[in-house]
Amino acid sequence: MSDTNAPATLASLVREVRKTREYRRLTDAIPYTRFMGIGVENLAGEMLCRMTYAPKLIGNSFLQALHGGTLGALLESAAIFELLLQTDTERVPKVISLTVDFLRSGKPQDTFARAFITRQGRRVANVRVEAWQDDRTRPIASAHALFLLAEP
Repeated sequence: MSDTNAPATLASLVREVRKTREYRRLTDAIPYTRFMGIGVENLAGEMLCRMTYAPKLIGNSFLQALHGGTLGALLESAAIFELLLQTDTERVPKVISLTVDFLRSGKPQDTFARAFITRQGRRVANVRVEAWQDDRTRPIASAHALFLLAEP
């Protein structure tokens, strides 16, 4: 695939996935999310991201805790997928700022994330994200992000 066709191809894929809700087609098209084991799922009528556990995600082998960078990647990806699939943006939103709060150690197991668009304008959007494992009421990390949706 050439670089000149990539934006049009991604835009058409995003439009298709919005209609069909076959989220895996989108996450499989992105090498980074495939590598990290990050996918989008519809669980109980809610769009969630899941980072499937793999040993490569461990950052502290003594505690068997997930690396903070992997949690940051999950949070950022969840925010981007929320914007791509719930808005009419045609391009991948660009991160302006991302603040991550690490609340507790992530265990060596699957981790879920849910993003919420808190404010959306024509050019920028604010998104809040929470990640958890066993208990959604006990998040292991959260993030606030500001994204550029369209170039001026």
